[in-house]
Amino acid sequence: MTNNLENVTITNTTLEDYEKVLWLFDQVMVLQGTNGYKVWETIDKESLITEIKNKQQFKIVEDSEILCLFSIQLNDPFIWREKDQNDAIYLHRIAVNPNFKGKKTFQKVLAWAMQFANQNNLKFIRMDTWSDNFRLIDYYKSFGFQFIENYKTSSDSSLPLQNRNLEVALLQLEVKKNVQ
Repeated sequence: MTNNLENVTITNTTLEDYEKVLWLFDQVMVLQGTNGYKVWETIDKESLITEIKNKQQFKIVEDSEILCLFSIQLNDPFIWREKDQNDAIYLHRIAVNPNFKGKKTFQKVLAWAMQFANQNNLKFIRMDTWSDNFRLIDYYKSFGFQFIENYKTSSDSSLPLQNRNLEVALLQLEVKKNVQ
């Protein structure tokens, strides 16, 4: 799925992007750690390749530069448990290129997710973040997301390494249907 939003293109990452994707995750982890925020300890490279092959990871590109990465799932039973009712798109691993902070990339991710949800008759956009990152939680709430609950993920090997044993805040946004 490729979309053009405000002079940017949102499209799937490819295996040719793999090294750039790893570089970007490393940059984000260093920046967040330097700023005193929790960061992933590692990125599960095998699950990353699977995401790319399954067309679950997207990039926002402007003038051939990757501004942001994000991944989607249509089910997330490990984190959302009984709330996962095949009625949501789940956003994961939103990583903004530190060289392009301030370009309002989350607004572009959200616009894309809203369009995707409408096209697929989904009721919610869901995401999670560190439960103690109140600044980021408030940021997402400013876009209309509601805090649902805090949850500790399991150590299940079905979860990517970076998603195991985390205290996360679950956030949800009800999709507004497009009126023609």
